Amino acid sequence: MADEVFDTLLGQLMSLRIEPGSRVTIDALARELGVSQTPIRDALNRMEADGLVVRVPHAGYRIPPQITRGRFEEMLEIRLLLEPAAARRAAEHATEEQVAGLRGMLEEMAGLVGSDGHLAYGAFGLRDAAFHDLIALSGGNHLIREALGRLHTHVHLFRLHYDTEVTYLAMGEHDQVLAAVAARDPDAAAYAMRRHILLSGDRFRRLFDEMEGVDGPSAGS
Repeated sequence: MADEVFDTLLGQLMSLRIEPGSRVTIDALARELGVSQTPIRDALNRMEADGLVVRVPHAGYRIPPQITRGRFEEMLEIRLLLEPAAARRAAEHATEEQVAGLRGMLEEMAGLVGSDGHLAYGAFGLRDAAFHDLIALSGGNHLIREALGRLHTHVHLFRLHYDTEVTYLAMGEHDQVLAAVAARDPDAAAYAMRRHILLSGDRFRRLFDEMEGVDGPSAGS
């Protein structure tokens, strides 16, 4: 039941039916979904761990606001500093089990590519985040992993815009990162990760340009 509730809430969040910045409570969700509070609580705890909701003491949960362009650029800068280093270390230190885990994640993501609906899109985003997290874990630098985890990058980016083309493009770039890690080629792994982040940054930067073109001062002139 908790998994079903999680999937329902994820679909609502990614479709923006639950608006960014809004407050949600266990009581209200239980009434809306017609279930007891226990699966709601379990699902929200899981969503909190993924950065999808923020717990507000004595007031339930809040949906994080949409990321701003300034925050996006700062996040991109941090990722460019840390993630190529994490990929380099992963190529040097990843165990065979971790490489197999990365391969399994990409297989799961491939099964979601092309699927219709915000739920599949959101599920892809969470597995995307898990792929990057396992790269950092495989590198063995816990501070790098913790710093990247606090950004909740993929939650913020995938909520910005529903575009399944993003999933196709990301898959090819992830394949290149994994191939370099599996080949134990630190330089190629760092290069592939840096290229992936730069290309991803360009994709979402264009989205900000489009949003500002519609909503900015020139829209009314």
